[in-house]
Parts: sequence; structure tokens; C-alpha cells
Amino acid sequence: MKLIALGLISALALAGCTTVEYNGPGLEPIPGSITYSGQPRSKLTKSPIGSTFPHDFIDQYGRQVEETYIIRPDRSLAIAHRRYRPITIFGRD
Repeated sequence: MKLIALGLISALALAGCTTVEYNGPGLEPIPGSITYSGQPRSKLTKSPIGSTFPHDFIDQYGRQVEETYIIRPDRSLAIAHRRYRPITIFGRD
């Protein structure tokens, strides 16, 4: 029984050691995206590969957009997720 428990704990520990890798093409950039006019000139040299960061902006239609970028191994950015936030009108219930 102890051997089975030790095996399960070891498997869980190894599963937690895996790194996140994103090889997908990413979403197409839209006006307001960081990568809309191409990749940024400055490379993100201090950020770890696979790390993510958010970017919020208003698109050309006035919608609030939340994008999540991931840093690829070549230090380029890929849009991993995009969400359009609902438009709220103040003063209405």
C-alpha cells in the first residue's frame, strides 16, 4: 500500500514539473493588438519563455478587448486568448 501511495505522489510531483509550451499559431491580430503591425521590435529577453501577460484595449468598434499573450521560444508573441467584454451603459439597471 505504501508503495502505491509513493508511486502516486511521485507521478503527481512529476506532472507538476512540466513546462507550458505553446506551439499554436495564435489568433490573428486585430487593430489594437500588440502584434497588429508585426512583432514588437524589442525582444522580451528578461521574461521566461512560456510566460503570459494580459493586454486590454478598445477595438475599432468601441468594444473592450482582453487579450492574453504568450512568449514563444524565439521570443516572439502569440495571442493565446481573446475575450470581448460586454458593453455596459452607465445609468441603466
